[in-house]
Amino acid sequence: MADPLLATLGAAPFTIDDLEALASSAARLALSEEARAAVAASRRVVERYAAGEEPVYGLNTGLGANLDYRVEPAALASFQEQLVRGRAIGAGEPLPERVCRAALIARCIGLARGGAGISPGVLDLLLAMVERGVTPVVPRRGSIGAGDLGLCAHIGLVAVGRGEAWYDGDRLAGDAALAAAGLHPVKLGPKDGHALCSSSAVTTGYAAVTLVDTARLVLFAVYAAALADEGFAANLAIFDSRIASLRGAAREEEAATLFHRLLEGSSLFDGSPRRLQDPLSFRCLAQVVGVVLQALGDARREVELEIAAVGDSPVVLLPHGEMLSTASFHTPAVALAFDSLAIACAHLAGSCFQRICRLMEPELTDLPRYLSPVGGGSAGYVPVQKLAAALLGEIRLLATPASLDAMPVSDAVEDVAPQTPLAISKVADLLEPLRILVAVEALVAAQAVDLRAGARLAPPTRRLHEAVRSVVAPLEADREPAPDVERVVSLAADPSLLEDLAGSLVGLDLPFLPRISAVAGTP
Repeated sequence: MADPLLATLGAAPFTIDDLEALASSAARLALSEEARAAVAASRRVVERYAAGEEPVYGLNTGLGANLDYRVEPAALASFQEQLVRGRAIGAGEPLPERVCRAALIARCIGLARGGAGISPGVLDLLLAMVERGVTPVVPRRGSIGAGDLGLCAHIGLVAVGRGEAWYDGDRLAGDAALAAAGLHPVKLGPKDGHALCSSSAVTTGYAAVTLVDTARLVLFAVYAAALADEGFAANLAIFDSRIASLRGAAREEEAATLFHRLLEGSSLFDGSPRRLQDPLSFRCLAQVVGVVLQALGDARREVELEIAAVGDSPVVLLPHGEMLSTASFHTPAVALAFDSLAIACAHLAGSCFQRICRLMEPELTDLPRYLSPVGGGSAGYVPVQKLAAALLGEIRLLATPASLDAMPVSDAVEDVAPQTPLAISKVADLLEPLRILVAVEALVAAQAVDLRAGARLAPPTRRLHEAVRSVVAPLEADREPAPDVERVVSLAADPSLLEDLAGSLVGLDLPFLPRISAVAGTP
């Protein structure tokens, strides 16, 4: 078994790739000396306020509309477990285990900043849960993005021996999972329950994992589009840096540079182009992919800010020794970034669909109709246009913004909310139909390349063509397209292939390339 990944909390900032890597592997989290000192110092502040008379939200008061209720000093500790149990509202199927583990790790990173004032022993249990593979089961539904109180409570439940957790492939009761890992539930002290629940850790973990998955798919998608250029024998002058620099909108120059890198060495750069102008789905690739790069980069930035943030309310301010209420749990920037990313992906999908169709039109390609080498009544690849259209319809539906409305709750004390988890889940759900659609483009583009006599592929596009041909033979007589599509879909998620494809882009500053900075021992 490979050694676990190691991350020190309180040292280097974490990227989305760091968080996803830790969530996807055996890992050990350690506190830096500075982080350990900050946790201890903030805990002393909590204990001082707990012994005093000044009202502090969630420490010695009720929550929401119950904020005027004062908790008796003798009940401060028991109130915290009551808080956790009463707020565990998650319902429906759970988030994937990898997402739940990312949420647990995100909460550990946040608690290590000191602002929560959690008891060191409670944080130590969470760190041990990460190391020993105890992952709380967190339902998908129950957060409106104004903090994840009702979902993070499911993490808190396991810490006190309730709820459910995954351990060694099994879904167990929380106390049983802890016992199987050689751990014991903790007894919460003042503010501990609120510190466990009052955060956006589920949003942050879900967002980081979804962004990494999106980035990997975008990598495959730009390769598929470049291979489509090869199959169409597109006019590559459109990627001339002089053209891209004239406007410089939404990372258009970076996208043009990207496609020039992917297609450098192609015979399409030899001599005059086949056509003076191509359909817009080919001509506008730099503009469409530039928008995707912009949206992906914006979302990456916002989520990495959340990973590094202290989002607690109330927050312990060091070295001042104060506790103040905040609104740092509110995440509209993340919600808007994911809504924008979903729309950008829909634009990417729309141009992908059009290239699939254009590649089958002999009037535009000078290739056999439907890319069928036998002709006559052969269907070739035209039936997959219906599949592509169905996928595009699904993607467009999932691109509908989620962050537009809020329903007042808690006696209208909580009267605005960004619906951030819903915005993230739409992107996560969108990836499956987009992956299939992109796989169809790669499949059809490979067939067009094979039919275009004398074509010399650029080294990067040749690598994708070879990968497609390693799992799917060229189409001759009609056969079932579905198995071919499924094989290329598997390629689109193959880690070794994606790593190989990314290797051709070394030196380019692209938001879909992984950035590992805070994790030691990564492969």
